[in-house]
Amino acid sequence: MPEPFEETLRQRLEAVRAQGLWRSLRPVDHRSASVLETGSHRLVSFAGNDYLGFSLHPAVLEASVRAVSDWGAGSAASRLISGSLAVHHHLEETLAEFLGTEAALGFSTGHAAATGTIPALVGPGDVVIVDRLVHACCVDAARLSGAKLRVFRHNDLDDLDRILRWASGLSRNDSGGPRVLVVTESVFSMDGDSAPLAELVELKDHHGAWLMLDEAHSTGVMGPEGRGLAAQLGLGGRIEVRMGTLGKALGASGGFIAGSRALIDLLVNRARSFIFSTAPVPAAAAAATAALELMITQDGEQARHQLRSVAAAGARVIHRAFQKPLGSVPSEGSVGHILPVSVGDEAAAVALADQLRAAGVWVPAIRYPTVARGSARLRLTFSAAHTAADLDCLDEAFNRACIQTPPTPF
Repeated sequence: MPEPFEETLRQRLEAVRAQGLWRSLRPVDHRSASVLETGSHRLVSFAGNDYLGFSLHPAVLEASVRAVSDWGAGSAASRLISGSLAVHHHLEETLAEFLGTEAALGFSTGHAAATGTIPALVGPGDVVIVDRLVHACCVDAARLSGAKLRVFRHNDLDDLDRILRWASGLSRNDSGGPRVLVVTESVFSMDGDSAPLAELVELKDHHGAWLMLDEAHSTGVMGPEGRGLAAQLGLGGRIEVRMGTLGKALGASGGFIAGSRALIDLLVNRARSFIFSTAPVPAAAAAATAALELMITQDGEQARHQLRSVAAAGARVIHRAFQKPLGSVPSEGSVGHILPVSVGDEAAAVALADQLRAAGVWVPAIRYPTVARGSARLRLTFSAAHTAADLDCLDEAFNRACIQTPPTPF
């Protein structure tokens, strides 16, 4: 007889606890620019992705409120039924103009953008090649597609070349393939380093592969007027699929794909996460549009300048705490807004995070399966909204906590 349902769940949860991987939700009662209030605790947060502080910018808030008044709380249907509202089309037109592409398409989340796009582009008989540290949504999407999945060592162009040469030797499929899709990120979410994008584009072109670039952590932050790493390097026109999020530097919620008109038309017809989902809420679309419009103003430039200043000061705080350089070395042109502090052991990472929280700072422990086993870390993210007082609080918290649990530098 199979085990009773609840007993099976209990045993699996006990295993999670035993591995030091237990997670629980922590209700936040109030959030301001850089502070979380939960119960009686006031915590300075270095854990969010609101890099420019736009989620609370008056223009973004006003656009969101106005959209609720004009369109209601929800979109009422999927885009292909009756939910394709003018507010969604305005966002997509603004995105395409911002990124210099023919078209763009919004999704309810970044995860939905990936899981809709990759299976629409490739399938059985094709090949998806991902950087080892690419976001989990891209790995999920590759598996969902049915294509052969291969992983290259992080930012290792020689390893990618080896796999591309292998893929070129595969027998052709019914559609003339195999189609080969390479997937990487501009700025990697857990290590904060950048892809060697110029060399990677040359390599994929040499082998006749396609490239899907996730600019989630570079959109709004890097490049001219925050247009991303591809724009910074002048490579936007050589990248087939550009993916991003509306929920980080843009301060709203959702994901997007940008590229050729043919790409977007294919996704409208074949991306299941788009076809079978209720359209994103109008307020999020309007907020993201307002944030995009802010990007090219003086407010946007000042926010990016402030972010770079805060990130540099935050890195100095961490370096002082451990008396040595710590964290991954940013690639040329990167901002350093993501700073990992390696701990290794999952339980030790949780203990250090607990010590910081007791000192008034919120930096959660990042553990498997978000990162590989044995590579648990604290992941600090910086925002233009952080103040000098916030950084002083971080400095004091690390000085108190690290006496007991000194992490290992990357």
